[in-house]
Amino acid sequence: MFDYKKKLSAPENYNITQEIEKHASDKLALIFKNESGSAETITYNQLIKKSNKLANGLYNLGLEKGDRVLIVTPRLIESYIIYMACLKAGLVIIPSSELLRAKDIAYRLNHSEAKAVISYADFTKEIDAIEGELPYLHKITFGGEKNGWMNLDEISDSASDEFNYDKTKCDDLAFLAYTSGTTGNPKGVAHTHSWGYAHIRIAAKEWLTIREDDMVWATAAPGWQKWVWTPFLSILGSGATGFVYQGKFSAGKYLELLQEQKINVLCCTPTEYRMMVKTEGLNQYDLSNLRSAVSAGEALNREVIDVFKNTFDIQIRDGYGQTESTLLIGTLQGAEHRTGSMGKPIINGTVEIVNDEGIPVKTGEIGNIAIHKELPALFKMYYKNLEKTNSSYLGDYFLTGDRASKDEEGFFWFQGRSDDVIISSGYTIGPFEIEDALMKHPDVVECAAVASPDEIRGNVVKAYIVLRKGVEGSTEMIKYLQNFVKQITAPYKYPRLIEFVDQLPKTDSGKIKRVILRNLENKSINSRN
Repeated sequence: MFDYKKKLSAPENYNITQEIEKHASDKLALIFKNESGSAETITYNQLIKKSNKLANGLYNLGLEKGDRVLIVTPRLIESYIIYMACLKAGLVIIPSSELLRAKDIAYRLNHSEAKAVISYADFTKEIDAIEGELPYLHKITFGGEKNGWMNLDEISDSASDEFNYDKTKCDDLAFLAYTSGTTGNPKGVAHTHSWGYAHIRIAAKEWLTIREDDMVWATAAPGWQKWVWTPFLSILGSGATGFVYQGKFSAGKYLELLQEQKINVLCCTPTEYRMMVKTEGLNQYDLSNLRSAVSAGEALNREVIDVFKNTFDIQIRDGYGQTESTLLIGTLQGAEHRTGSMGKPIINGTVEIVNDEGIPVKTGEIGNIAIHKELPALFKMYYKNLEKTNSSYLGDYFLTGDRASKDEEGFFWFQGRSDDVIISSGYTIGPFEIEDALMKHPDVVECAAVASPDEIRGNVVKAYIVLRKGVEGSTEMIKYLQNFVKQITAPYKYPRLIEFVDQLPKTDSGKIKRVILRNLENKSINSRN
């Protein structure tokens, strides 16, 4: 038995929302603002009572513990109330983005056998556009009236603001998060209430270092597991005050809000950080209240970390985790920082790098990032997919599908997804190495490196690059950037091919979809043959 398993294991009778109710008081739980200037606040006591009323209202509709509910909401205080209510009632939440189309939603509803859908009024169009038979659904909306939909407020208004959730067990399902797969249908990642118990103690306490007196801004949007991770569970489960901003991303606006709201803890995506450090007059902003800044979703480039450190004396700490688990690897507050590294496992003994036989690799050798199967923050299963669940494990480990190496001091170094790694003339090249070098150039806003088939070398490195506005993507610029990379990393890794683009393909959650770029390269080669 591992010590960490005992530390991170929830009691048998447990509901995630107990973590939030510990902080019941008249303290502000959330501060909301939108881009038009509207503002709203809610205390912990108000949040708890409103979620109690909705939980009882959902029961009154006939929903029962274990029923699946698909939820489509924006960054609003109502989103927190809805998630709390469903969890209290023992319902299983299917977080869903407003960017999903009718066929995406229909798949989730059918696959999960959902009994209800709760949607912001402006997001109901795609749900109403679903054709064919669906399981019987309670359709609930808020923020406006819609024909054929029940009103959320009416469901809550007549219900009691007292709720007893002692029927929930730690192993009951809480979330069914569908991954944004690049091929085939998305997988339903099932998490229990006990996962939330472990997640808060790992991510909120160890990595984010959230304190009760903190003002915390995590920019993730509802509909993604990252919103469940930080804006919802980590902030409210720590008793802090969360800042919620509903509006389009603007680097300048984000910096203004960080200054205005005196944010203490910030959790942004790498893309948001990249855009912020490219802002003119960056040193004019006062971020002196910020003591903890973290990044997750994909690896953050060294240049971005250096600019933030030099300008604000704040060390952005990278973090690595997956929908199937929690924050696994990162740099802890006050720990030694190794620029360019993923950091070290947050909890010792939980993460290793193994070969294809499940054996830990030697120092410096590239292998599979693997999670020990005893970690309480690991998912329960891929819903209705026992074969995929079983095949994801190798011996004592769950294989993440990502690759890395580890140095003599235990720092992990990210190489890319298993299918992202580039093999050229026998050399193994991680795309992040090239991207990190390119991002050091002030004219490069974003980039992605992929393998391009080559008759001689098998593959060569190709970089797709978004340049700063006003900079021309010329032949001279290609040569200049190639030489620039050669000065930073091993010359054999430089991008032999470069294509300038207006934007990179991304998932709805903002991650670069390298698979699309790889497919473009393969099609291009095939068309020439």
